[in-house]
Amino acid sequence: MEPITWVFLVAAALSTFVIAAVVIGREARRLDAVAPRSVYLIDEVVEFVAEYLPPETQARLTPSELEQLLTLHMRWLHAKGLQPTNVVDRRQDIDTLVIVGENDLTAYLLAEAEQAGIVILDDVDVVHVVDAHLAYFEAIGAVGPKAIDL
Repeated sequence: MEPITWVFLVAAALSTFVIAAVVIGREARRLDAVAPRSVYLIDEVVEFVAEYLPPETQARLTPSELEQLLTLHMRWLHAKGLQPTNVVDRRQDIDTLVIVGENDLTAYLLAEAEQAGIVILDDVDVVHVVDAHLAYFEAIGAVGPKAIDL
């Protein structure tokens, strides 16, 4: 082979590498800025939460009541801005710190459950449902870090 052929071969290999590195770097940067996709399927959630609950809470709540409580929880999250409507390929643009207080959520769910006709025999059942629901969010990667106790 002639030396000029080697020069063109090396130049082609280097330019191919540079193009690939630029494209991969650009895509990695774009994907890093986009929120990860978390899939929330209500049937899967009800099953996960039901299995996560203590036996006494499982005995007091029907699957239908559990699904209603989870839906109410999701509505509360949406009202707090934690469940946006347009999330597909959305940049992570949360500028304000949002802290979810367990007492506020429990009080909200107890009041909404009463309005929805869900009989809550023990208030701790709502706390267990919230804990299990948050564990599901963590399992699918849809929750951020916990705030430091102040």
